[in-house]
Amino acid sequence: MRIVIAIGGNALLKRGEPLTAENQARNMAMSAVGLAQICKGHQVAIVHGNGPQVGLLALQSSAYKATKLYPLDVLGAESQGMIGYVIAQAMRAEIPAREIVSIVTRTIVDGHDPAFDRPTKPIGPIYTAAEVAELSLTCDWAFAADGNHMRRVVPSPEPAEIVELAAIERLMAADVLTICAGGGGIPVVQVEPTGHKGKLVGVEAVIDKDLGAALLATRLAADRLIILTDVDGVFADWGGPAQNLLGKVSVAELRALSFAEGSMAPKVEAACRFATETGNPVAIGNLQTAAAVMAGSAGTQIGLT
Repeated sequence: MRIVIAIGGNALLKRGEPLTAENQARNMAMSAVGLAQICKGHQVAIVHGNGPQVGLLALQSSAYKATKLYPLDVLGAESQGMIGYVIAQAMRAEIPAREIVSIVTRTIVDGHDPAFDRPTKPIGPIYTAAEVAELSLTCDWAFAADGNHMRRVVPSPEPAEIVELAAIERLMAADVLTICAGGGGIPVVQVEPTGHKGKLVGVEAVIDKDLGAALLATRLAADRLIILTDVDGVFADWGGPAQNLLGKVSVAELRALSFAEGSMAPKVEAACRFATETGNPVAIGNLQTAAAVMAGSAGTQIGLT
């Protein structure tokens, strides 16, 4: 079976934890135990989030005043290399006999996507109002509320194509565990100046990891898409009096509900897109119960009907 697994930032960092290398390595080592179970006997690609890490890299870049801020596409590439390394190290410890490769992956977006005019994707740590006021003096960043705090938000355009798709497919066909499309992929636009038809240029944005994973899974003709996060699945009326976990649900039933932007909404949208375009099932569930989510005994199981 060919599977694409999307893991959230909680695979490397628990909520409220400092973004240290030690914390990320320790958390990933624990996450790798369950991931290894669902990788056995299958062709697997792992897509990871990078919001906290790319935000930290941006902060570190802003602290060095001798140069301009590094652009988000470059920081996205840095985060892919860093996180890919951490995942590969942890997975190698669990399945040492399997080849594991991490690919710096680019994703083509439309340079005229209206998302560029409306930053919505949170990256980096949380801030107090005082910290936001201080950062605004030196950085031309947009911020939005995240609970009782604030986070930086950046544009999140729609993913259109995975540049390294053919290479990823060859690796998976050879049973290489492939870590790719981290953070949804490095956002690039295709330009056609004279003599350079098809040239790709990075842009100031971050792609949604789950939508990127759905695109990758669709293009790879994957048999399943599994989205692992830090909650038990998709809940109707989250935080309300009628809150309940959806076990088995259809795309149509999900489309009739509403979910919070920036958290469950992109995961539901990604699941619906993949199931609709391929007819194949999707599972959304807790990373800590990955094997049960894969088996269909935990999480939310999504199909066309």
